[in-house]
Amino acid sequence: MIKGTPELIAGRREEIVNACEKLYRTMSFRDITLKEIGREVTFSRPTIYNYFRTKEEIFLALFEREYDRWNADLEKILGLPAPMEKTELADTVAKSLEKRTQLLKLLSMNNFDMEENSREELLTSFKRAYGRSMENIRAILRRFCPGMSGERIGNVIYVFFPFMFGIYPYTAVTEKQKNAMKNAGVAYTYQSVYDITYSCLIGLLGI
Repeated sequence: MIKGTPELIAGRREEIVNACEKLYRTMSFRDITLKEIGREVTFSRPTIYNYFRTKEEIFLALFEREYDRWNADLEKILGLPAPMEKTELADTVAKSLEKRTQLLKLLSMNNFDMEENSREELLTSFKRAYGRSMENIRAILRRFCPGMSGERIGNVIYVFFPFMFGIYPYTAVTEKQKNAMKNAGVAYTYQSVYDITYSCLIGLLGI
């Protein structure tokens, strides 16, 4: 049992996740350790274990928060007036994902290991946020594409969500990777998160 007021507990948990987010902007998952995270918080490193048992659990909490942030944007889209042209819908959803670079970066990781090394109750909380995003996309399609059947909406979701796992590697390319592609003679056009997401949605919506 963690001791302290609900405000203290929530604040410390948030501080740990914030520290992880800060490090993840410039470091890889492999290089970030609990020791590194401990240097970024205002309390002792052993205190972290009262909230998270593993590094993977901290990343899972960050992952959940990123889904929550995207869900907030998706729910704003649901509040927009209908009807909406499919091109406008693709544009709006692509813009919502364009802001979620951290979410896309997390999606590009080995999620199996992250989930396997997290307690079930934390994984369940994460899955709720993930499931909410799927339901929000489903609701958006129902609202703005009223002629789309339930089966087709399901097909769009089960293509688009796996597609999201590959967005970050295709759009966050280092100079080293660019040089390697050039040296290998591979012709490749680099695209932004918006461009690649918009193109996918245009195809899925049948435009």
